[in-house]
Amino acid sequence: MKDYKVTSNISLKNSETKVVIDNAEKELKKVRKQLAKLQDTLYAHGKYAVLICLQGMDTAGKDSLIREVFKDINARGVVVHSFKVPTELELKHDYLWRHYIALPARGKFGVFNRTHYENVLVTRVHPGYIMGENIPNVNSTDDINDAFWDKRFEQINNFEKHIAENGTLIFKFFLNLSKEEQKNRLLRRLRKQEKNWKFSPGDLKERKLWDKYQFCYEDAINRTSKPHAPWYAIPADDKPSARFLVAKILLDTLSTYKDIKEPELDDAIKANIEMYKQQLNNE
Repeated sequence: MKDYKVTSNISLKNSETKVVIDNAEKELKKVRKQLAKLQDTLYAHGKYAVLICLQGMDTAGKDSLIREVFKDINARGVVVHSFKVPTELELKHDYLWRHYIALPARGKFGVFNRTHYENVLVTRVHPGYIMGENIPNVNSTDDINDAFWDKRFEQINNFEKHIAENGTLIFKFFLNLSKEEQKNRLLRRLRKQEKNWKFSPGDLKERKLWDKYQFCYEDAINRTSKPHAPWYAIPADDKPSARFLVAKILLDTLSTYKDIKEPELDDAIKANIEMYKQQLNNE
């Protein structure tokens, strides 16, 4: 299988948005069962957490991917956070605070549906949003310059390096959707009454900024894809294939950590297992 990891500068304009994998849904069922078993072992091992970051344009398929990829994992073993517009409380802290407190505990999978990268994506397209953060020395959008974004990327890289060095395994997936497929999915939301609730006129306003978003995504990916926190550019036009690719990358990568295994029983307990069985059977 092709490795979709970003290891050198990527050009989104030249990146594929559609890959169709034979029997993707059937293959996903096999992979997610293995992922569930691995997560059980991860929990027993208790030394690593797994952070899965999902980013993509509107309609890229983040919600359905989460539902299909993680459905076999013990409900206590995976925690999903969907980050919306910052609340009043969140705005009283630095922009990474709400993401830091949502990080998964050791032994668990944490899924960020939209992530800390919104702070260098949507805010970069709409710099006026930064003013709501009430940052010292940022008095107008004129202060939100290249140096501001350089510093923010440095902060994000430092944040990810810190959590990686303390036991969090980081996976960042960009669901690479074509503009034409987004159009089809938006039209589907309008045509199907049961999907109408997903549509917002704001989706069309953001769509007009497609090229600007693509620039910001490409720049963010190229600046922050690191060995300890890599980005994967996943072709997203075919949803079943995109889901399988994400699940397979997770399974294949986590399987390389040979130290993730269930702890052995204490020798004294192991030596007396038969006695414990006998005690229970004699009740």
